[in-house]
Amino acid sequence: MKKILVANRGEIAIRVMRTAKKMGIKTVAVFSEADRNAPHVQYADEAVCIGPAPSNQSYLKGDKIIEVAKSLNVDGIHPGYGFLSENADFAEIAEKNNIIFIGPRSKAIKMMGDKLAAKDAVKDYNIPMVPGVDHAITEPKEAIQIAKDIGFPILIKAAAGGGGKGMRVVEKEKDVEEQMKRAISEATSAFGDGSVFVEKYVTSPRHIEIQIMADSHGNIIHLFERECSIQRRHQKVVEEAPSVILTPELREKMGQAAIDVARSCDYLGAGTVEFLLDADHNFYFLEMNTRLQVEHPVSEWIAGVDLVELQIKVARGEALNIKQEDLKINGHALELRVYAEDPMNDFLPSVGNLEVYQLPEGDNIRVDNGFEEGMDIPIYYDPMLSKLITYGKTRSEAIQLMIKAIDNYHIKGVQTTLPFGRFVCEHDAFKSGDFDTHFVKNYYSPSLLEAKHKEEAELAAKIALKCYLEDHKLLRLPN
Repeated sequence: MKKILVANRGEIAIRVMRTAKKMGIKTVAVFSEADRNAPHVQYADEAVCIGPAPSNQSYLKGDKIIEVAKSLNVDGIHPGYGFLSENADFAEIAEKNNIIFIGPRSKAIKMMGDKLAAKDAVKDYNIPMVPGVDHAITEPKEAIQIAKDIGFPILIKAAAGGGGKGMRVVEKEKDVEEQMKRAISEATSAFGDGSVFVEKYVTSPRHIEIQIMADSHGNIIHLFERECSIQRRHQKVVEEAPSVILTPELREKMGQAAIDVARSCDYLGAGTVEFLLDADHNFYFLEMNTRLQVEHPVSEWIAGVDLVELQIKVARGEALNIKQEDLKINGHALELRVYAEDPMNDFLPSVGNLEVYQLPEGDNIRVDNGFEEGMDIPIYYDPMLSKLITYGKTRSEAIQLMIKAIDNYHIKGVQTTLPFGRFVCEHDAFKSGDFDTHFVKNYYSPSLLEAKHKEEAELAAKIALKCYLEDHKLLRLPN
C-alpha cells in the first residue's frame, strides 16, 4: 500500500495521515469548498476538491471519492469516522474497484449497522441482551403489550440508528403512542428507515465499550475497555480508559463477549463493541461500531499501540503481531471532546471565528486537532474542534493533568466544552468514580458553571489586589 486517500476532514483526517506518513505511505486529502484552506488539506501530499460545502454534496459523495481515488492511483481508502465510515455500499464500491477499504467488509458493516440484525447475529454466542424484542414494530398496541411484559420504563429505539436519534424513553403507558410516533419520524428523517424496536430501559446505566482488532487470519484481540458515561444528548463528551468500575474478572468476561461479537460477523479491522452496565454490574450488548472511534486515543495510550497502524497492516493482509496475553493495561488516559458548543446554553453549536486558538503542550498531553487560529467554524459539519487527551500513571494524575491542560487551552471567538470538561474533572462524583450516564442530568446546570466562574474570578481579583498592595508597599518603603 503506497498511497491512501482519507475520506474525511478535520482532526481525524490529520490523525490518519500522520500514521500513514510514519509508515512511508503517501496521502491524499479530499475537501469541500468550505475546507479549501483547512489544515488537513495542507498536511496531505495531494488534495482534491470534491464539491460544495454541504456534506451531501462533498464528503458523502462516495462515487466522486472513488473517482478521485482511481484517477490518482490510490491503493486504499481510510474513511475515518462519521460520513461514509459505516456505509456498506461505499465499502463495496471500493472493493469492486480494487481499492482496499481500510475497515471491515461490507457484509459486517451492513449486519452490525442494523441493531436487530446485530442481535440476531450474536444470539448463538450467549451474549447478554437487554430484555426486549428482536423484531421491528409499527403498532403502539404491540409496544404497550411488550412494555407490560418487560415492565416500564422502556426504550423505543431506531433499528438503523445511532447518536441518540430515534430514541425515546417512555415511563407510562399513556405516552407510548406519542413517543413511538416521534421515534419513527426521527428515525425516518435521520436514517431513511423508520423501523423501531422496544427494550427494557436500564436505569442508572454505565456506558462501557471494548476496543477490538481482527485480522484476516482468524485472530481477534481486545484492547480493554473505555468508560464513556459522561454524555449530553446521548453523545459522549468525556471518555477514559480503563474504567474505574471493572474488576479483572468482569473485564475478561466483557472482552471475550466483544471478541465473540466480532467473530459472529466475520469482522476485519478495528471496531468497538458497546455495552450497558447496570447498577448490579450486569452487562448487556448494545451495538457494534464498525469503524475507528472518536475516543480511540485513550485505548492507544493504555495499551501502547497505534490503532491506525494496525488498521492499515490488517487491511493489507498482515497477521496481527500482538497476542491477547501480550497486552497489559499501563496507566490511565482521559479524553475531552472540545466542541464549539455553548455549555451555558444547552450545548448548542457556537459558530464564529477562532480569534485566539492556542493549544496546551507538555509531557503526557496529546491534542488531536483540526483547526488553526483565525479560522471560521463551518456550520455544515460536526462542531468538534479537537480532542484533548491526558495520560497519568494513575487516574488521579490523568485528571489533574486534564484540568491543567484545559486551563492552558486558550480559545476566543466561540464557546466550547472546555469549561464543562473542567467542571466534570473537579466534581466529586466523577473523581470518586460514582457516576453513570445521567451525570449531566443529575449534577450539571449552567448556573453551577456560572457560579464557579464567578467564584474563580473573585478569587483571581483578590489575589491580584493583594499582589498590587504588596508591590505598592515595597515601592513606598524608605531607602
